[in-house]
This record gives sequence, structure tokens and C-alpha cells, in this order.
Amino acid sequence: MSPARPPARRRGLVLGGGGVLGAAWMVGALKALQDELGTDVREFDQFVGTSAGSVLAGLLAAGVSVEDLLSHQLGGSLDTGPLSGYVWDYDKDTGGDRPGRPKVGFGSGELLRRNALHLRSLPPTAVLSAILPEGRGSIEAVGALVAHVVPGGWVPRPGLTVVALDYDTGERMAFGRPGVEPVDLSAAVMASCAIPGWYQPVRIGTHRYIDGGAWSSTNLDLMIGLDLDEVFVLAPQVSFVKDAPTQWRSRVERQWRNRVTLRVLRELARVHADGAEVTVLGPGEEDLEAFGSNLMDVTRRPKVIETSLRTSAVALHDPAPLPDRSAFEDVG
Repeated sequence: MSPARPPARRRGLVLGGGGVLGAAWMVGALKALQDELGTDVREFDQFVGTSAGSVLAGLLAAGVSVEDLLSHQLGGSLDTGPLSGYVWDYDKDTGGDRPGRPKVGFGSGELLRRNALHLRSLPPTAVLSAILPEGRGSIEAVGALVAHVVPGGWVPRPGLTVVALDYDTGERMAFGRPGVEPVDLSAAVMASCAIPGWYQPVRIGTHRYIDGGAWSSTNLDLMIGLDLDEVFVLAPQVSFVKDAPTQWRSRVERQWRNRVTLRVLRELARVHADGAEVTVLGPGEEDLEAFGSNLMDVTRRPKVIETSLRTSAVALHDPAPLPDRSAFEDVG
């Protein structure tokens, strides 16, 4: 009698926010992850996608391969697969590398009123999002891309979560989860990508929604309770690099990354306590140089992809221990 096979490890994939360049970096990292594991990432049990990560998570869960995502990013034409025949202009369809003039006034006075007595219980980014003026940009091109693959409804497979923030209540919305009202995937992804102050909030039913990154850049803690053995996190806004850039824009950007990294490390501790091994991949020093200070700068996209393909492969093959949270506490 042949020995029984060990049960397959249950895996989750978290794809975080990070704008146009974050998406490009994650595609390179996905190729490296797939090569390192020798497993098609579409076979993972659970996906959590936030902002740019929601686009990639939705497409993967709908059957788009990592190879096709990479070809699409590199401008190659696709004749087969779910993305075949779709034309996407990376220079125009993301809405440019700078936001247009926003509307006047608070973006969500309703969120501030409803939570006036407990604003401190909300993530600071959620409160800041309500204070920022409402953006005027359109995210409909992203919705059209997703709708090309999934014309209506949700993906047929279980395990996809797309995260947005309810702009009226301040509640995190995990679209795709049991108990959450069903929506079209394209609408959920648009909501998850609606950067406050940049894009118009996305209305679904009677509520407005904005970028899920206003709650958390990764929303890694949504992997708790899913009986997973391993969770892989690709987080374009996380960085464990402690450099000292000279340009003020880059210094501000690093401060933001420190705060995001601290939040992710806190979420990671909870997921690890739940029983899952967690691997977090963030941009290294070469990646940060390729990014620059503006994650929406499409001119840097080819360099970001090329760098990520190389640096992500090295980092995943020989992962370094995660730093202690205390290294980031002073900016938390």
C-alpha cells in the first residue's frame, strides 16, 4: 500500500495598494513568487485585494494567468485567455500622474458626524480621507478592464475579497465575504481603487465607497479565521529599507512607508497568532529608486517591472527575518 499523501497546504495571497507603479511591481513579484513556489498562484485558496491589489486579485481569481498579467503590463498583445482583445492605455486610462482640482469642502462630513465621538477608533487614514475634498477623477477605465473579464456578478470560485471603505459610515467593507451584499466585481474594484481626493467616490446602492487603503494598505488581518497554513503578502507601500533620501518628497514618502509598515506588522502578528506562516514582500532599495516619489508616474513603469522581476526573485529565494515592530514605533 502506498503511503498517504500529506494534505495540501492552504494558502492565501494578499495584494496591497500602491497605485500604477505598485501594480507593476506586484506583477513582477507575482511572477517571482510563482516561480519560487512552483505553483500557479491562481490555485491559492484565498485572495484579499486592496486598491491596485484588488484589480490583480480580481483578475487572478477570474482565471487570468500571471504570465498574461506580465505580458499585459509589458504592452504585448494577448490573443488567448480572459484578457484577449482588450486594449488598455497605461498612459491615459489611469487618469494621469497628478490629481485634478478637487471639489470644495470635506469629502465626507457624514463620516465625520457619525463617528464624532470615537474618531480615535478609526485608522487615521480613514479620518484624513473624510477631511480631504472629494476628487473629480474617474476610475471607470479600471471598471471596464475588470468587466471585460467578468461582465457581471462575482467570480465563480470562492475566496476572493475586495476591500473598500464606506465613505458615509467609515466602515471597512469586505466585498465577496459571506453576509456582505453581493455586487458586481467591477463595481467593487472601482470602489477599492477610488483614491480619496483624486477619484470620485463610487456609489454602490445608497452608499459611497473609496479606496480600501484608507483603512489599511493591505488589510492582511482579513486572513484571520480562514484556516490557512501560509499567507503571502505583496505590499508595494511597505518597506523595511532604512535609508536617508535627500529630496524632501522622498523623505515624506519614506515616512508614509514607515507608518504603513508598522500597521502591516501589527496585522501580521495577529495572522501569525491565528496559526498561519506569513511572508511579506515589500520593495527593496533598488525598487524604491525605480519608484521615485510618485506611485502614479507611468513613465517609470517599465523600470519598476524589470527591477521587481529581479529583486523579488532574490528576496523570495532567501527571505530575511522580519524586523521588530519597535523599529517603526516612533512613527506609528
